[in-house]
Formats: sequence, structure tokens, C-alpha cells
Amino acid sequence: MAQPTLPIIQALRDTAQRLATQAPYQWGHMGSCNCGHLAQTVTRLTKAEIHARAMQRYGDWERQIIDYCPTSGLPIDQTIDEMLALGFSRADLTHLERISAPGIRAAIPFERRNALRHNQRDDVLLYLHTWADLLERDLLAGISLPNFDAAPVPTPVLVAVG
Repeated sequence: MAQPTLPIIQALRDTAQRLATQAPYQWGHMGSCNCGHLAQTVTRLTKAEIHARAMQRYGDWERQIIDYCPTSGLPIDQTIDEMLALGFSRADLTHLERISAPGIRAAIPFERRNALRHNQRDDVLLYLHTWADLLERDLLAGISLPNFDAAPVPTPVLVAVG
């Protein structure tokens, strides 16, 4: 799973927000599917621009990620570069397209988990929210505050006004 960082969590939440507000969703379209929407968030490209980049090489997002080469010069590889640079892994992207990461699915209530469909907007939203929540939990768990019990208590200084 992606590293628990604020930029990753924000990208997931922004993607979910766009999907929740009825942005065009079409699982078979490279720019408006699960990875396509995340790519829109990360790269600020339109769905049409992402789709056009992807059509320069054969295959869906899973195939594009398998064939990814950082030195190819292909526009879709540049798109994937940006997503990886933010902190997503190739496995994250592959799992997102099929909403299949075991750790994320395990955090979804059982009655919903078994009925998840990778090409249904509401299921993708649940997956994105769950993923962001898990990363946020991990991020917060990794923060430790200093122990203020051992620090001296400052003595207030009274100043006479006169």
C-alpha cells in the first residue's frame, strides 16, 4: 500500500470527491475509469488527454502499468511517472483499477466487501475512502508528540500597570 503521506491521502480524497459529484465515470475509458480519475487528480490532465496518451500503446491500465518504462518517452509513461512520484506504487495502481488490494478490502464491512464491483462508481468511492482512511490512521499512528510532563512549568510574571 502507498506510504501514508498527506499528498497521497489528499489525492485519494480529491479523486473520491470528484467521483461523488457525478464526474463522468466509465470503467472502459482510460481517462474516466478508476486509475483515470486518480491520474486526473495527480496530473491535472483531462480525461481526454489521459485517454489519448494511453491509446498510444496497447492495453488497459493493468497492461500499461506492466509495460511501463520510465525512459520510453511515451506520454502514458509520463503520466504513470507523476503518479509514482507522488508515492503510489505500480501495485497500488493495478489494485485500484480492480479495487482489489487485500488490506483495503479487508477494512470494508464484510457485507459490502464480497459484493464489490470494480466498475461501479459507489464501490470505487467506498474503496477510495477506505484507502484514504487507512493511510490517515497509519499517518497519525506514526506521529509522536513530545512528553510535556517532564518540561518545567513556566512561572507567570506579573507586571504592575500604573
